[in-house]
Amino acid sequence: MKQWIILLFGVICLCACTTSDDYALRSTNVEMDNDESHEGLIYVHSKDGFVVLGTNRTKALFNEKPKMGVRFDYDFSLGKHEVTRAEFSKYTTDDWGFFVKSSDSLPVTDLTYYDAILYANARSKAEGYDTAYTYSSALINVDGRCSGMEALKFSPDVDAYRLPTEAEWMLVASQDWDVEKAWTQENGMSRVHNVCSKGENREGFCDMAGNAMEWMNDWLGIYKDTVVYDYAGAPDGALSGTRIVKGGGFTTPKEFTSFTSRGDTYDVVSNSHTVYVGFRIAFGRIPNAMWLSNDGISVEDRLIPKISVRALRTLVGTARSKLVFRNELTHNLAFVDYSYAPQMAIEIKDTLNCFHPDISPDGSLVAFSTGTEGIDGPSSIYVRQLTVNGDSLVKLDVKNAAIPRWRVTEDGDTVIVYVSNAGDNTSDGTFKSTSTWQVPFSNYHFGTPKKMFDGAYHGGVSYDNRLAVTGARRLRARIADSAGVVMDDSSLDTIWYNEEQACNASLAKDSSKRTLFLDFASKTGEEFIGHSYARHEYILIADSTGKLIDSVAAPSGYTFDHTEWALGGYMTTLSRYQPFIVASLTTNDGAHEKIVLVNLMDHSITELIEGTEIWHPTFWVEKASLIDDEKINELDRDSAAIYYEGVDSKLIASKMNVFWNKCNYLKVVALGSSRMSLGFISNRISYGASFNMATIPSDMEVSRYIAVNYALNHCKKLKFLVVGVDFDLWGEAPGVNLSQNLGSVPGLFYDANHDFWVDQGYDLLKKLSNRYIQESSHLKFISQRNGWLEYSGERSWTNGIALVADSTWSDYTDLLKNGISQLTDIIEKAKEKDVIVVGVIFPQSPYYKKTGSFGRHGMRRSHAIKLIETLHDMEKDFSNFRLIDENLMGDHDYSDSLAYDYDHLNGDGAYQITSRIDSVLNQLGGK
Repeated sequence: MKQWIILLFGVICLCACTTSDDYALRSTNVEMDNDESHEGLIYVHSKDGFVVLGTNRTKALFNEKPKMGVRFDYDFSLGKHEVTRAEFSKYTTDDWGFFVKSSDSLPVTDLTYYDAILYANARSKAEGYDTAYTYSSALINVDGRCSGMEALKFSPDVDAYRLPTEAEWMLVASQDWDVEKAWTQENGMSRVHNVCSKGENREGFCDMAGNAMEWMNDWLGIYKDTVVYDYAGAPDGALSGTRIVKGGGFTTPKEFTSFTSRGDTYDVVSNSHTVYVGFRIAFGRIPNAMWLSNDGISVEDRLIPKISVRALRTLVGTARSKLVFRNELTHNLAFVDYSYAPQMAIEIKDTLNCFHPDISPDGSLVAFSTGTEGIDGPSSIYVRQLTVNGDSLVKLDVKNAAIPRWRVTEDGDTVIVYVSNAGDNTSDGTFKSTSTWQVPFSNYHFGTPKKMFDGAYHGGVSYDNRLAVTGARRLRARIADSAGVVMDDSSLDTIWYNEEQACNASLAKDSSKRTLFLDFASKTGEEFIGHSYARHEYILIADSTGKLIDSVAAPSGYTFDHTEWALGGYMTTLSRYQPFIVASLTTNDGAHEKIVLVNLMDHSITELIEGTEIWHPTFWVEKASLIDDEKINELDRDSAAIYYEGVDSKLIASKMNVFWNKCNYLKVVALGSSRMSLGFISNRISYGASFNMATIPSDMEVSRYIAVNYALNHCKKLKFLVVGVDFDLWGEAPGVNLSQNLGSVPGLFYDANHDFWVDQGYDLLKKLSNRYIQESSHLKFISQRNGWLEYSGERSWTNGIALVADSTWSDYTDLLKNGISQLTDIIEKAKEKDVIVVGVIFPQSPYYKKTGSFGRHGMRRSHAIKLIETLHDMEKDFSNFRLIDENLMGDHDYSDSLAYDYDHLNGDGAYQITSRIDSVLNQLGGK
């Protein structure tokens, strides 16, 4: 593994940068040539090149600091310009990509990260290359965009088209960065322009500082004050799932078009899309890619989860599941908690050599040993919390202990069974010199160990203490007599499987007393299966007497290792026994590169995670999270109450399960866009129970859909709808924003197909929603805050202005009429339920007064004034409608300290506007 080269940046700056963060001298000069093999690309001779990422400016965003050096040990090619609509359209299909309306020289924008890599893969295939990205399935929305990919993996060592890394992009951009020759807010006229219409830089590239921002390949991670070779970003999406976009665009003021910027106004996740973000293509392998984790550690290997929450829930019945395993490269334990999103492997950094982890019955702790099966030597057992830091580490104070297994006794005590030595058990004499022990564990303390019997039976002891097994060369069993338990001296010690070689034995924790194990292509196994096979090619399963009853073949090109029964109590309606096995998959070269879940019901094999060397998996499912209600089976479990599926989900998806959980007692529901989502603090409303259901993207049609079909239908105590009147967001054609919210949320479609549960099924949906909230830390967070999200930071109104759309769109008066019509329908239907609608115009930057635009998303100021007059007339026409105008055409009293950016309030600003809304609610509601 390459090591970090630690250098003082004072030395680096002599050759690479200046203390004033000048764009020049941030990198070494590199030669560039037209790439004759790849049309439209320029070959960058980056090998031995150097670039500085980041900045040391005090006021820079935290993720832009500090400076970090990157050296290149490879060459690559990069697109001369952003991919155009014409280029993109070559590879679109009837199902995907039809959102690109024309084939011209404009950069293709308004597409997701997934769309960009689908293009890269399509072009690779068309030109005879392998693909840099692999996935098991792609979710294509009704609008033709790809909003998600199952088991997505980027392989940097594949010679193929791909997105550029941030380091590659910055190396090229730093050669000739010139904002004066870019399409920015000042000259962009609120739209993209033909690529290269501002000319080429001296290296032949176009539009790196403007026109459209550009997707990078990298996950957003931290910088470190050091130098790293072949930097490829963060190894995963951490807790936010944020991607990187670089460069300026037609909405970005020249003053704020920053070489070091890494994002947009909002967090950019893989399914984000907007009219000012496109991409340019890169080509070439990164032979020794290096990632930098959020704790500043460089890694060459990544741990890549391969299953989504929805797929896991469908498979095992709940997302309240955890996987723990050993990373052989670091000797550390790592875990995936499937109740968190995004799915990521968290490694517990330690100096201990960790083998054979086992998850406690409640899922909160992990026990492990420092010795491994088949090795005669010293070993200790430890228990620690299953957290990022692995807190509360406790050691069992005995001479030697190996391979711990949790169990709960008939008295309800939690104990750990372990053996004194886990070495080769071939010799009877050696085996009898070892022993099996049991020790209580409670409140992070071990009790007094008690010997159970002679012999190291580390494969497990049955729930009724009548069977124990082990397998380290021989498959041994200890069987109680007819009236006894295995602790009795009268128990029988025997060898199963005709005394042929076996290993990785594991005794089921259910009542079946089945034993799974691996063998070495033995005669007994071949006779049972019916043909010869390779070592560890089959998982073999024996009944409580040692008779073979089942087998499962490894996928082609792999064998099994480190097999264990999956922990927990999941039982299907077809089987009263635990049907799942967790195991490592080993390549023909001996690399343990995958961990899988084996389903004995159909012998299917599902990949859980992929890495370089991942050993000793253990998988836990929480019994209590499984719903014991046969009526649940009447619902489509792939769709019913399936809203939030990770950070790629739309904002409304984060709120739907919580809505079902709370709707019976809500008095106030807030609807609208990101302005309402950030500005309305539900927990600060004194009038009554409130919930913030604002979503992104949003317009009045989206608000009407939620109000009519959910809030007014199911909130029996509802008194107020607080609706954001964001008329500068009414510029999209009818149905566009609504389809974006519905397109990637299966639960919303399922609701519509069941008449929004007005007549029946609501109780089942609520039961499912309650469970999903308990499974997800994110949904718990949303529930605690009743839907409110907060932005904090140093930004303010004074950070200039941004114009995402041309203000002249409001000349199309039908768009404005449609918005008023949707609002009118909300008011009328609310009146039928005796509900008052409070419309809120949120403040935006007062600097828009200097323009012809009402706000960030355009519309003429003159049209906005007329709309506000119309809204005041509606107050007279409808007794249940009240308007709160907190913008006052920019003459508001929200200071810089209350703003997050051009058109959003920060937490302090949210407190002010919420207080004013609450005052109106209490006044209108009679308090």
